[in-house]
Amino acid sequence: MSALSPAAAVDRLRAAFGRPAERDTDHRTLHAKGGFYAGTFTATPRAAALSTAGHLQGGEVPILVRWSNGGGNPRGSDKAPDVRGMAVSFTLPDGTVTDLLAQTAPRFVVRTPEAFVAFTEAARNPRRMPGFLVRHPDAIVPLLVNARAKALVPPRSYAVATYHAVHAYQWLAADGTATWVRYTLRPGSSTDPDGTYDGRDRLREEIAARLAAGPVTFTLEVQVAGAGDDPHDPMSVWKSRDVFDAGTLIVTGVAEDPETDGGVVVFDPTRVVDGIELSDDPILLFRPLAYAESVKRRPGQTS
Repeated sequence: MSALSPAAAVDRLRAAFGRPAERDTDHRTLHAKGGFYAGTFTATPRAAALSTAGHLQGGEVPILVRWSNGGGNPRGSDKAPDVRGMAVSFTLPDGTVTDLLAQTAPRFVVRTPEAFVAFTEAARNPRRMPGFLVRHPDAIVPLLVNARAKALVPPRSYAVATYHAVHAYQWLAADGTATWVRYTLRPGSSTDPDGTYDGRDRLREEIAARLAAGPVTFTLEVQVAGAGDDPHDPMSVWKSRDVFDAGTLIVTGVAEDPETDGGVVVFDPTRVVDGIELSDDPILLFRPLAYAESVKRRPGQTS
């Protein structure tokens, strides 16, 4: 159990972006700026062989996608350096949902909720970064890897970025076989839109124009853990070369905003269904607690 409470985490993260608890409560604490998009997902036979989860059986299922900027400023510029996120909610044939959250940084830089909050504070105030790195020297290599991957460089489009899921999950097959996996969302085909997009909302404007020209596709790439690969550590680097295509996401258009008029949508990486199980990753297990705290502060919500 983390020594950091969800309330304290949300307070500190909001303060790092200049958003006291009493202001801007109608936005997420992080990934505050984003948009919703509709589409479908179809899994491959190997995915169905490794997991009994309903959305992995090969039938087309609807998805809700949210592309976003990682920071806590809902009015930030799309031209600013930032991690970008792609969250996907899959609706299974029985009506239940499961979520996948990914980001443009290929390596996660900390192992605990406390360290993540401290890292965010240091990233927002560079004078604090040297002290953070002294206390967390194992963050240096992941930061260099992310820099080489240009994880913070604004992409030309949300549709052309690669998104890496932070956490590992255990897939359960019909015969009881358990397999630890990690996800990556790799861009596929789409049509470049006409025009130039260079304003503070250029990523949202560009993706809307791109979708008007045709669908955007992504491949759900799955890496299977090998001997010695740790599924419980978000910083671990897996050595396994067993990587396969688990399915195709087709994003077809801009979705009606489900958060209009005070609605709240939460993409939760612990929202899994039969056939998928969670790891003991402390970051993963803390996230729904922090999300619940953040949602509780939004207008019209009760504790």
